[in-house]
Amino acid sequence: MTKGDKILIASIIVLSILSLVYIKNIALSDGESYVSIQVDGDEIKKIIFDKKIIGKTIPIETEFGYNLVEIGDKRVRVIEADCPDQLDVKQGYISRPGEIIVCLPNKLVIEIKGIGDDGDGDVDYISH
Repeated sequence: MTKGDKILIASIIVLSILSLVYIKNIALSDGESYVSIQVDGDEIKKIIFDKKIIGKTIPIETEFGYNLVEIGDKRVRVIEADCPDQLDVKQGYISRPGEIIVCLPNKLVIEIKGIGDDGDGDVDYISH
C-alpha cells in the first residue's frame, strides 16, 4: 500500500464522518415543531414551541383521568398523573419529532410533530 493509498483511505473516512455529522445535525434538524396532545384518539391541543411558554404547565382533565403537562425548551413531559403506574411521568422529556408519551389508563398521547406533518395549520396555544 502506497502513501497515496493511505491518504485516499483517510480522506474517505474523514469525508464519511463529516457526512454523518451533517446529516445528523443539519439535514435532520426538526426546525419548527409542535406538541400534539390527544385524548381517546382526538387531538385536543396543538402547542408550538416558543421561548415564552417554557415552564408553562397545561392541565389535561378528562373523564378518563388527570395529567399535568409541562412545556420545556423544545421539549415536553408529564409531571403529574392520577394513573396507578406513573409510566408517563417516569418517561421524562421528549424533544424530537416522532417521539411520544402515552398514558394508557387516561387515554392520553403526547407527540412531537414537525410543522407540516399533517398539513393542518390550526394551533390551539401559542404565546407571542
